[in-house]
Amino acid sequence: MATVTAYAAPAANAPLERTLVERRPVGEHDVLIDIAFVGICHTDIHQVREGWGAASFPMVPGHEITGIVAEVGHGVSTFEVGDRVGVGCMVDSCRVCENCRAGLEQYCADGPVWTYNAVGRDGGLTYGGYAQTIVVDENYVVRLPDALALDTAAPLLCAGITTYSPLRHWNAGPGRKVAVVGLGGLGHLAVKLAHALGAEVTVLSQSLRKKDDGLRLGADHYLATADPATFEELRGSFDLILNTVSAPLDYPAFFSLLRTDGTMVNLGLPEEPLPVDLRALSGNRRSMSSSGIGGIAETQEMLDFCAEHDVAAEIETIRADQLNEAYARVLAGDVRYRFVVDAATL
Repeated sequence: MATVTAYAAPAANAPLERTLVERRPVGEHDVLIDIAFVGICHTDIHQVREGWGAASFPMVPGHEITGIVAEVGHGVSTFEVGDRVGVGCMVDSCRVCENCRAGLEQYCADGPVWTYNAVGRDGGLTYGGYAQTIVVDENYVVRLPDALALDTAAPLLCAGITTYSPLRHWNAGPGRKVAVVGLGGLGHLAVKLAHALGAEVTVLSQSLRKKDDGLRLGADHYLATADPATFEELRGSFDLILNTVSAPLDYPAFFSLLRTDGTMVNLGLPEEPLPVDLRALSGNRRSMSSSGIGGIAETQEMLDFCAEHDVAAEIETIRADQLNEAYARVLAGDVRYRFVVDAATL
């Protein structure tokens, strides 16, 4: 076991504090990673606040991890010391169910082992990336292409794959019209990726406050949902809507923006159940769906795509001792567009 410095929440809703945690020894197929950067995802805040249910504490959040391989187990064949790598939201799965065998480890029948706030196959609590190092099975580590910087690539490990996976699954590309609801940590990458895939991209935001940013990031159109005329103008327009916000919406109004056979995919996860009027879907065979992250192979595909198309997150780099301030700013919507912690400041 190795003792490393980390930032953890000691209890639900408690401020994060500097502490020490134990990392397991490097096993036969394990990779020890010196963490360079870790992104702050809204999921981290939901989990620390127990917004999605009971959680385990102390909790070390962080599942947007980039770093350098420092040690490998004697059975590791994929990575070598010095490689640039990333770790996302999961660090293991059953590996034998239908979904795992299909490369959909994120939908493992037994449930994937999440990077933090989960119990690993060794029976120990998993601790995430707000730490100096992490030990992960090589099968759940991805390689960072040289064209991607360690800091701006970190959010790709969650926000990037969370938006890339549905864009690919619902065939975003030339001739397809995609709307992105919300221009935040997820939304700004959804715009970049949809644009790079060749789709016609529209941002739907409450106001026009971020319009210049949206157009700069690749949106073709940017409209305010606070204006009722927006829904009249765009009625029946979109093949795909990616909803990146966790706040309640007027779902029937957004469903009306879908073409026949169009789909609205919800990526943000509200803490409370939301009622949905199915009558708003039935008239034009519209669909409402959701999507998680991607599997390991798709995550690698996404990183390679981002390297080829010069897609990276827009970030604000912070010190570890600014984590609590950053959480408050995320809740206030005061970040453009993802906080990334410099692990060297731990």
